[in-house]
Amino acid sequence: MGQQEQVATSLAGAVSEEISASLAPVDAELERRYPGDPGTRQPVHTVYVPGNLFAADTLRSWGDQALAALDAHAPDAASFAAVLGLADDLAEPVHARVRAKLEREPIEDLRVDFEDGYKGADEDQDAARAARLVADAYKNGTAAPYMGIRMKCMESPVRDRGIRTLDIFLTGLMEAGGLPDGLVLTLPKVTYAEQVTAMVRLLEQFETARGLNPGRIGFEIQIETSQSILAADGTATVARMIDAAEGRATGLHYGTFDYSACLGVSAAYQASDHPAADHAKAIMQVAAAGTGVRVSDGSTNVLPVGTTENVHEAWKLHYGLTRRALARAYYQGWDMHPGHLPTRYAAVFAFYREGFEAAAKRLAAYANHVDGAVMDEPATAKALAGYLLRGLDCGALDSGEVTRLTGLTLARLQSYAGPRRADLTASAK
Repeated sequence: MGQQEQVATSLAGAVSEEISASLAPVDAELERRYPGDPGTRQPVHTVYVPGNLFAADTLRSWGDQALAALDAHAPDAASFAAVLGLADDLAEPVHARVRAKLEREPIEDLRVDFEDGYKGADEDQDAARAARLVADAYKNGTAAPYMGIRMKCMESPVRDRGIRTLDIFLTGLMEAGGLPDGLVLTLPKVTYAEQVTAMVRLLEQFETARGLNPGRIGFEIQIETSQSILAADGTATVARMIDAAEGRATGLHYGTFDYSACLGVSAAYQASDHPAADHAKAIMQVAAAGTGVRVSDGSTNVLPVGTTENVHEAWKLHYGLTRRALARAYYQGWDMHPGHLPTRYAAVFAFYREGFEAAAKRLAAYANHVDGAVMDEPATAKALAGYLLRGLDCGALDSGEVTRLTGLTLARLQSYAGPRRADLTASAK
């Protein structure tokens, strides 16, 4: 090769060094505040079960009830597809995957509830029992991928009770062998960032008392009040809450009915697709973007019970709301009844399978530098890889078909999704 021509410049080398030095604090702040997605699996839903009703067979019971609802109200792929409006080519694969999911892993994320849904007479004993049952489930392989509790909030009337329940639950897990990797805690009705700070201090004290590594325990923040979205000075409170969590926040969960009621929305119009809900979740989404904190949609209180006609109407509503949320990048929501599980998984599986081939081919073209009708950039490749990985995580897609259409190994696919996904792959080897 010939000698390269010298390129002329006008700035001294010291200029770049000075600018880099001046921006070093900003670089560190960006790294601290916006580390990116954690790269771990995000459950497609959270199921809440009252602490007084939680039992050793709760997960299997929910799966069996969901399967029974399918058998009673949509016994085959064609009837299920007709209710939900699924395309013919999706009917069989979605129905088969929904049944398999309900048999294998009916619940991805379970929260034993000691807040609004709790009606027990002895919270101490119920919290201790919940710890034993969760520990046993992880030991015998029957646990959901994620499990934990929703404690009472940090408001003064219930604060001491919530702290005690959390202490009993976490202590019970420690006595039973330690905190499981899938442990998730939910702090509800957060109004001020100072309440998040109080939760951080509480967890620090527990970690110190039990000899745990600092920062071992994270928690979700439940957004259920108008003040948690917009502060009195007009700033976004939820952004302050993420910062106040000092790296411990794992998720922001939208509380459909408490938030709607806080704004004065009439009961008949309280729903996750109300304009007030869209506004709140959009602010949550922007505040959480890049921080590693994930956003979860709320729930519907319309239960699929009663006649087949009633069940079908409730299924259509839940399916539509779930698909709407997925299109808006809310990849998680709440389910309140076993009858919601068939449509949760049908919506999730249809969402990923409908776009699977197009996403796989676009990513393959990008990876192989092939020109096509769409010009994709690195950010789009990251989104395409994330889409495929979420489909794999929940069971909508199989690794074989993803590899076949993309031509990418799982490790390479994860590398496109971001460095934290790739780091997890490397650490697992």
